[in-house]
Amino acid sequence: MPELPEVETVRRGLTRLVEGATIDHVDVFYAKMVRPDAEEFTADLIGRKIERIDRRGKYLLFRFSGGLTMVSHLRMEGKYDVQPEGSPLAKHTHVVFHLTDQRELRYNDTRKFGRMRLVPTGTEDEALPSLGKLGPEPTEESLTLAYMQTIFGKSHKVVKPFLLDQSRIAGLGNIYVDEVLWLSKINPLTPADELTVDQLKTLRRSIIDEISQAIQGHGTTVHTFSNAFGETGNFQNSLHVYGHEGEPCERCGTEIVKIKVAQRGTHYCPHCQPVPAGALEALDHD
Repeated sequence: MPELPEVETVRRGLTRLVEGATIDHVDVFYAKMVRPDAEEFTADLIGRKIERIDRRGKYLLFRFSGGLTMVSHLRMEGKYDVQPEGSPLAKHTHVVFHLTDQRELRYNDTRKFGRMRLVPTGTEDEALPSLGKLGPEPTEESLTLAYMQTIFGKSHKVVKPFLLDQSRIAGLGNIYVDEVLWLSKINPLTPADELTVDQLKTLRRSIIDEISQAIQGHGTTVHTFSNAFGETGNFQNSLHVYGHEGEPCERCGTEIVKIKVAQRGTHYCPHCQPVPAGALEALDHD
């Protein structure tokens, strides 16, 4: 699934390509992908201008003229691209926004999991509870140490699934959680409330820096992610631990191991990220 850096990369590409463009009409080829129903969805967008494109967590927010917002979630395989009007459609193109400048903004999705929803601008959080429950963005301004001390101190949940919970911190997925824990020398099985203030400081810094660098690297291509220009990200070349099971840790040379934590493949270095006492035994009994 595209994570925050990938979605931000898509947002930036789309901003360059279609910000300021006006919708002539819309074709929906897979009705389950849009809300309200396809007829109302297409009618509501005719003649509207794309004023800007925002992002919250892993959601794209298309801001249209007249106070309308389209909330778009790419899910597993969703992609946007822009083509000249009338170009042959790709096999998995499900929504086409025809622009008045003779271009088409197309949404492609192999698995058809992506969703788009039109809501009055300003009501996104109420219309989509999952959006309203998102935690702070992983930025210097939003993710404060005081906030982290509060939320980590209230939970004995192990830190890997704790960080994957979007209501705690928005936008962190499986790849980047493994990476920030390795950077912070924190084992993924460590209970959240057992992290020290110094560990939380290090973790906060790692999260902010890693997400920022991943955005600069246009995201991570693990399966089929590409940006709005059809270009793949290259941050996968900078991953330290994810996908490196069986290889030596670049810090200490110990073999990277992979286990399952909360049903997610999890990578760590046994030397740099020592396992808390009894954690692996407890995991075996889950």
